Amino acid sequence: MASVNLSKINKVFGSTHIIKDLDLEVGDGEFVVFVGPSGCGKSTLLRLIAGLESITDGDMRFADDLVNDLPPRERGVGMVFQSYALYPHMTVYENMAFGLKLAKTDQQSIEQRVMETARILQLEELLQRKPKELSGGQRQRVAMGRAMAREPRILLFDEPLSNLDASLRVQMRNEIARLHHRLGSTMIYVTHDQVEAMTLADKIVVLRDGRIEQVGSPQTLYQQPATKFVAGFIGSPTMNFMPAELVGDDGDGYRVKTPGLGELTLPQDASTQTKGAALTLGVRPEHLSLAEAQGDNRFEIVNVEYLGNEVYVYLEPKVGDTLLIHRSEAPSQWQVGQQVALVPQLEHVHLFDAGERALGLAKATKAA
Repeated sequence: MASVNLSKINKVFGSTHIIKDLDLEVGDGEFVVFVGPSGCGKSTLLRLIAGLESITDGDMRFADDLVNDLPPRERGVGMVFQSYALYPHMTVYENMAFGLKLAKTDQQSIEQRVMETARILQLEELLQRKPKELSGGQRQRVAMGRAMAREPRILLFDEPLSNLDASLRVQMRNEIARLHHRLGSTMIYVTHDQVEAMTLADKIVVLRDGRIEQVGSPQTLYQQPATKFVAGFIGSPTMNFMPAELVGDDGDGYRVKTPGLGELTLPQDASTQTKGAALTLGVRPEHLSLAEAQGDNRFEIVNVEYLGNEVYVYLEPKVGDTLLIHRSEAPSQWQVGQQVALVPQLEHVHLFDAGERALGLAKATKAA
C-alpha cells in the first residue's frame, strides 16, 4: 500500500492541454474515485499514475518515492481495464499467473499468490476454465485477480464495469467495495457514472476540463457542492436550477426573487453580492414540495414517472431547456395536467453567484 501525491501535474498532447496544474493527495488505503464528463481528463490522469503516459510537468510521488520517470512495471501498480483483456487460450489460473511469470517470480510464490487471490475473489472453482466459459462478472473478477496477484501497492480501475449489464454492475460494485474493506489497499477508480462514485468512494474527485472542481466525501459533494457544476453533476435526478435576483438583506437572511416562486428569504451569506445581482437558486428534487397552485406560483405537471418505491413529477414552465423535477415516495396523488405550486425547503436550498460558486451559509461565515 502507498499514498499518492500529485503536485502541479500537467499533460499536454501537441497543442492540447489536457491536465492543468493539478494537485491531489490520495491517502494510504483510501478508495478514491475520479468522476466527470467525457473529455474531462479522468482516464488520462489514471494513465499518468500508472505510467502508461508521461507527465509533461509536475511531480508524482508514491509514499516518499518520486516516480515521474519510472516505467509501469517498476511503480508497483495493478490496473484493471474497461476491457477484460484476458488471454482466450489460457485458463483462469494461467491468466492470473501470467504477470508473475513475466516478472520471473518463482513457481512456489506464483502458486501461493494465485491461490490466495482466487480465494479472496471466490474463483477457486473456476481456475481451470477458459474465459469463454465464464460470465461477464466472472471475467471481470479474473481481470481484477490478475492485477491483485502481483501484490501492487496501488490498484487502478479504468471504468471496469461499463461493459456489464445493470444487474451485474450492482453485483460487481458490491464485490469491489467488499474487496477494498478486506484488503485495505489504496484504490483509484475512474468512472463517468456518478452512482458508482457515490456508492464506492471514500473520496470523490470531480474533474472538469482537466482541473479539479471539488474533492470530498460523497456526502459532502451531495450536501455541500462548491460549484453549480458539481451540484448538477452529482445526484440523480439532477438538481433543479432557477434564475434568481438578490433583493436585499432583511436581517434574518438574504431575500432573492425567483420567477414563479416570488421572494424567498434564504440563510446563505450573500454579503459579497450587490443588490440586483444575478444568482442561481438550486434545489434537489426531494427538497421541492408540491402544493395547491397559488397566484403566480403555478406550474403544470406534464409527466409522472412511477419507479416502484418513488415517483418523479416533471413540471412546466421549463427553466431554460430543463423541466423542473419533484421526487417523492410512492404512491403519489399527483396527475398529469394538474396545476401546482412549488414549495422549496429553504434549509436545503443552494445559491450560486454569477461565477457559479456556491454561497455558504451565513451562520458558517459568522462562526468562521
